[in-house]
Amino acid sequence: MPRARLEVRGFTLVELMIAVAIIGVIAAIGIPQYQTYVFRSQVQRVVSEAGSLKAALESCLASGRTSVGNPSTAGNCDPQATGSNLQAAGGNAAPTIATTWSAVGTGVPQVALSANDPTTIVATFGNVAGGPLQAPTAGTITWTRQTNGSWDCRAANIEPKYVSSACPL
Repeated sequence: MPRARLEVRGFTLVELMIAVAIIGVIAAIGIPQYQTYVFRSQVQRVVSEAGSLKAALESCLASGRTSVGNPSTAGNCDPQATGSNLQAAGGNAAPTIATTWSAVGTGVPQVALSANDPTTIVATFGNVAGGPLQAPTAGTITWTRQTNGSWDCRAANIEPKYVSSACPL
């Protein structure tokens, strides 16, 4: 008499528990790494946004315009700043462009323009920037132009793991 064959299909409880444990370990490692990547990319984006003003400021200094304001007024410079949802509200831009970037939740870098002293572009993190960039003392990116024409970038109040080599602490 032939024996009946028992066929088992599916996974055992132990196999399922092992699979869940593996996924848990991967998530525990991957999620913090992804958050670090996101914060680093936010820092790099603000470095780039603030740095993009350098060309307009060089043009203003070359033509002797050393105060930020309405470019139709003699001596005023339009830094051509646009709003960013990663920067704190505030900063300065020429009045003629203020209405174009003044959407809620945007900010522009603070510009201090001078022919005799270092010119600075300071971008302060705020709005939707990530958690560690929004501390009570928000991080800043500062581009400084020396009177010899060279620019350098410095980050402040930002954890070292988020800062790039293009703009060190």
